[in-house]
Amino acid sequence: MKVEKEKWRVKILIADDHPIVRKGLKEILREHSDTMVVGEAQNSHDVLTLIRKEEWDLLVLDITMPGRDGLDILKEVKKLRPRLPILVLSIHPEEQYGVRALKAGASGYLTKESAPDLLVGAIQRILARGKYVSPILAEKLAFELEKDAPRFLHESLSDREFQVLGMIARGKTVGEIGKELSLSVKTVSTYRSRILEKMGMKNNAELTQYALRNKLVE
Repeated sequence: MKVEKEKWRVKILIADDHPIVRKGLKEILREHSDTMVVGEAQNSHDVLTLIRKEEWDLLVLDITMPGRDGLDILKEVKKLRPRLPILVLSIHPEEQYGVRALKAGASGYLTKESAPDLLVGAIQRILARGKYVSPILAEKLAFELEKDAPRFLHESLSDREFQVLGMIARGKTVGEIGKELSLSVKTVSTYRSRILEKMGMKNNAELTQYALRNKLVE
């Protein structure tokens, strides 16, 4: 006896700057719904425009897109639509952005390497007003809640500073970082100075060694 897949009726906005990724996500989602409405946004401006213009049941958000920082967008969306659940789907491992995304208001965090069934399960749980947290992320959250747990230097950084740290560790210049984040060279340099001061380091080499040692970059 053939068992049919469970279907659901939802309106989902997919925010990712790669057309192939958006197409793949739509195909996966439509396998589980006959009456789904899927919207697309390719940058931060599109996300906010569509969020203001229409009502959505779920936002699937990449946190690395052209324009504003993804975590900034996440926070802005939660201000505009406090009840809108957000699933962050990112190329970055959970260890890098998972906790920050959940603290910013996300209902779940998945990497793009996850299997389609895992994505569908996470969406179903979130649509049921639940949260999706992987075992790895759950362990990290538990660690965060321990009062006497040792703190890492990078945990003192703001979300933007943490993002700039990662880009420095990947070998990007101040100019390249400014162009990618739509910031002036002066602003990026200010962020770099704050990072060095907060972490008690002297140069980019020390920052890079720290990021690699703590698996903050791939």
